[in-house]
Amino acid sequence: MRSTGPRTPRPLTLDPTPAARAARRRRARGETATAWAFISPAVLVILGLSVVPLLWSLLLSFRADDLVTPGRWVGLDNYHALSKDPAFRTAVKNTLIYAGVYVPLSLAGGLALALALNRRIRLVGLYRTLVFIPFVVSATAQGVLFSFIFDPEFGVANALLHHIGLSPQGFLSDPGQALYVLLLISLWSGIGFCVIVYLAALQDVPVELVESARLDGANRAQVLRHVTLPSLTPVTVFLVLWQFIIALQVFDLVYVTTKGGPLGATTVIVYFVWEQAFQNFTAGYGASAAYVLAIGLVAAAVVLRLYRRHRERTGATAVPGAGVARAEGAGR
Repeated sequence: MRSTGPRTPRPLTLDPTPAARAARRRRARGETATAWAFISPAVLVILGLSVVPLLWSLLLSFRADDLVTPGRWVGLDNYHALSKDPAFRTAVKNTLIYAGVYVPLSLAGGLALALALNRRIRLVGLYRTLVFIPFVVSATAQGVLFSFIFDPEFGVANALLHHIGLSPQGFLSDPGQALYVLLLISLWSGIGFCVIVYLAALQDVPVELVESARLDGANRAQVLRHVTLPSLTPVTVFLVLWQFIIALQVFDLVYVTTKGGPLGATTVIVYFVWEQAFQNFTAGYGASAAYVLAIGLVAAAVVLRLYRRHRERTGATAVPGAGVARAEGAGR
């Protein structure tokens, strides 16, 4: 049935005159020009410091160039040579070992310390500060400090070993130990970052979920497994990617302490790139190695993005910890 009530009259609108439309367009163009005038310096800086070097290094990777004499186009020869270079394979292996050990240990150590410091204990602020301080110390300063500590003749480490009756070690001068000593130094600083991130994430774990799990009879380990850890999953994924990128880009510590030695035992990809470009003066070859590293970083970012999409599709927002104790009790 049609409505018989009074109809509300539609307001009248006047079409703008051609002169008004032209004035509006001029005003819009003027505002656009003003906006570009304000942001153009920042855009030029970004282009000059990131995009232009990125494209130039990509072009350089297809050339035989020492940055001094005129270069020549070699196509994919640099990449083909990389695939057969034992030094590059060693650098890739060292980098993967470094990342494979550094990432899980830094996350595990950071989570353990964060859980320990996420309590109401005396001087907790001091403890958190002491844990975070190594992270803000530059890699160069860390390298200088630990070069003295692990000096095979006058270092504190060998002095302590001698004091307890153990034989001295080569540490940074031993090909079998140097990479793992660098890992320990990196963990000393890298764990602090994970602690701070996990501490911040622990503050967002819903207290209601924890209390509900405890009312269901869950003990501390069950609450950690079924409530806390699932709530920390997004942060953990971020830290895995972040620490993996940090591990792939390690350079300062290697340069200050071992310079890739002894016998190439600590040569990583970034140091290999620097060595090829600025010591061997084969900038094109070094640029091709840098782009291999860039492909690895992009692949890590793609994996993270796919994981996030997978979590969104599978309903990652489900409430963790529901019926923890009841579920485990039924399983028994």
